[in-house]
Amino acid sequence: MSVSFDQELDCKNLSCPMPILKTKKAVDGLAVGQVLKMVATDPGSLPDVVAWCNKTGQELLAHEEDGGVFTFYIKRAK
Repeated sequence: MSVSFDQELDCKNLSCPMPILKTKKAVDGLAVGQVLKMVATDPGSLPDVVAWCNKTGQELLAHEEDGGVFTFYIKRAK
């Protein structure tokens, strides 16, 4: 999958709630319309990121899983 992104965040080997906390901080540092690529290995990150995006109004452009590595593309919507 090829999604253009402005910043990358490596959350591999971090357990809940650290991936979502670091993601929030990174997204807060983006301008509206910019995209964060976040990579994690915690299987709980998938439901956490989906729920966080729905709750905060950020846009989850895409996500994928490959060999236990989860990649998310989150667009700052507001």
